[in-house]
Amino acid sequence: MTLLEAAPESERGGNSGFTAGAMRFAYDGRADILQLVPDLSEEQLAKTDFGSYSKDQFFDDMARVTQYRCDPDLVDLLVTRSFDTLKWMRDKGVRFLPIYGRQAFQVDGKFTFWGGLTLEANGGGPGLVDSLFDAFESAGGKVFYGHRAIGLTEDGGRVTGVVVRAGGQIRTISADAVVLACGGFQANTEWRTRYLGPGWEFAKVRGTQFDVGDGHRMAMDIGAMSWGNWSGCHAVGWDSNAPAFGDRVVGDGFQKHSYPFGVIVNSRGERFVDEGADFRNYTYAKYGQEVLRQPGQIAWQVFDSKVTHLLRDEYRIRQVTKIVAPTLEELVRRMDGIDEEQFLRTVREYNAAVDQSVPFNPNVKDGRGTSGLAVPKSNWANTLDSPPYEAYAVTCGITFTFGGLKIDTSARVIDVTGEPIPGLYACGEIVGGIFYFNYPGGSGLTAGSVFGRIAGSAASGALGRVAASTVSA
Repeated sequence: MTLLEAAPESERGGNSGFTAGAMRFAYDGRADILQLVPDLSEEQLAKTDFGSYSKDQFFDDMARVTQYRCDPDLVDLLVTRSFDTLKWMRDKGVRFLPIYGRQAFQVDGKFTFWGGLTLEANGGGPGLVDSLFDAFESAGGKVFYGHRAIGLTEDGGRVTGVVVRAGGQIRTISADAVVLACGGFQANTEWRTRYLGPGWEFAKVRGTQFDVGDGHRMAMDIGAMSWGNWSGCHAVGWDSNAPAFGDRVVGDGFQKHSYPFGVIVNSRGERFVDEGADFRNYTYAKYGQEVLRQPGQIAWQVFDSKVTHLLRDEYRIRQVTKIVAPTLEELVRRMDGIDEEQFLRTVREYNAAVDQSVPFNPNVKDGRGTSGLAVPKSNWANTLDSPPYEAYAVTCGITFTFGGLKIDTSARVIDVTGEPIPGLYACGEIVGGIFYFNYPGGSGLTAGSVFGRIAGSAASGALGRVAASTVSA
């Protein structure tokens, strides 16, 4: 087995290394969680309500957030094999932990998990990447770093190898089968503006700089069918002063995902999204695009002291664009480029519209909303009236693109006539047809794992032996 990695070893693993490592999967209750995290203490078990997340719930969430456009056959595989795939990963050395704090808040002495997202890989994305590389090499796999795949070779209609550029030289590596795991095209500025539309050149890239669409281009050059939501992507609220590409030291710390507990305003001082429309897991991947549409591609998340203890860890990193002030008037004076009068008017109108008779509960969709506003807030609405106040400047951070290649349920790449291309498989963000418009949090790593396992098994099974080359970002 040979893995061709475009990045140097220090930047290996594509986008996975920039994530927090959360993985969405179907489970029936605590007994299933204990299969994945068997070393939970009795104290942890006593204070935790893991609930359950059924296959039907997972499937319905995928259908709902993609506006019922996701491929039902691929999603069925994603859902039904999610738990078994995490067990398989644990057998390969990956360790999981409950996501306390980010996915479960302590209320009345008990942590209650919400939103279908319960476990993350130990060590986050970097830990997940290291564990998987260790497992691959322990199984006899060889990794070639700094090897950028630029083409596929064929013989008699079958893929027979990969053309690579490495060390200033171009050469061909023969293979009995090729698995494309090359990520999206989000790091390609020209492709972003071509397929996503005007303005996307201003988005920050959350992850690797190596996901430029090489796998898409190589496969389509030999007749692969393009598929899925080519004008759609996963895009989040991202620190406005973050670098152009992901920072491996900061990781996903530039994201700002506690907005359901505050308000988001643009430079006109106006709210433009329902911050409490749903759990963060189901809105964060589309709200980055809403920020990109605002003047100057910037917005401000604003909180008061009633909720700042609920803010995720990413709000407390050193590399953050943050303002703290004892009054709203002073806060807005320090928020560069914002309409101060309209901001204060927006806050007054918002405060007056909050239904304070409904109890606030961050663990459930509490129905504590507003009335009479052009842009409502449906849940977790709290008045902004308790100093000190905090404001965080965000822009759009693009994670990955949704458009990709068409595959079948064996992860075989399909050509423009609807037939599989012999010897060619795909998995991960390069696969089209799974996500449209939006994304349930944690489903990307799971999809990559489920279909990566399927692709590897299909490639080796079709040959009767493991002899595949995998092309990574």
